[in-house]
Amino acid sequence: MSLDVRYLGLGGDPVDYREAWDLQHRLHAEVVAGQAPDTLLLLEHAPVYTAGKRTEPHERPLDGTPVIDVDRGGKITWHGPGQLVGYPLVRLPEAFGVVDYVRRLEQALIDALAEVGLSTGRVPGRSGVWLAADPSNGRPERKVAAIGVRVAGGVTMHGFALNADPDMRAYDRIVPCGIADAGVTSITAELGSSPALTSLAYVLVPHLERLLAFEPYERTPDVADLAPAASSGVTYGLTASVR
Repeated sequence: MSLDVRYLGLGGDPVDYREAWDLQHRLHAEVVAGQAPDTLLLLEHAPVYTAGKRTEPHERPLDGTPVIDVDRGGKITWHGPGQLVGYPLVRLPEAFGVVDYVRRLEQALIDALAEVGLSTGRVPGRSGVWLAADPSNGRPERKVAAIGVRVAGGVTMHGFALNADPDMRAYDRIVPCGIADAGVTSITAELGSSPALTSLAYVLVPHLERLLAFEPYERTPDVADLAPAASSGVTYGLTASVR
């Protein structure tokens, strides 16, 4: 599959979330109407919290930090500099549903992360891309990429956020994705450094094009079946109890 890929603000001026949201909705309408090809927006946001439709009040910041409520699935998350965000606006074939689409986004991210030296997988019942727990040092399963999508008019919108080298302290104000018993991490936290966002984007795009051609693919084992990854030992966003 060939995607019309648009790179916005990577390594430059981060994109305001509302501006990107307006652009995404305009392009989505064009794809639905057959006036534009399947499109992928890859960008870096200015700092912002966004809340999906299932966000609970206790999962939001308790200090009055502004939150933008959006029309995607999932719960609350953070976007900001050092994070690669992708919004695929893709027409789903009739034989494929939203769950298979999410699994394909996950696989593309898993395969791209393997190219940069990070072994990741899935956690059953939880969307996104994860690292295995490491019982030797008490580190929990931890998410490196979050996914929240919506399908309207047969075309996808919203997408994924891959933590490359963001300020992870932003996650301390929320219950990330509504998950209080696991961690949030980044490529830098796991490997000590991360490729630039532009480099990550160029690694990721071929995997997205391959997986979003909706051909058969080989699924990576769940993280429970993977060996714990070597890392710098830093985990953020782990909450002992629900706030």
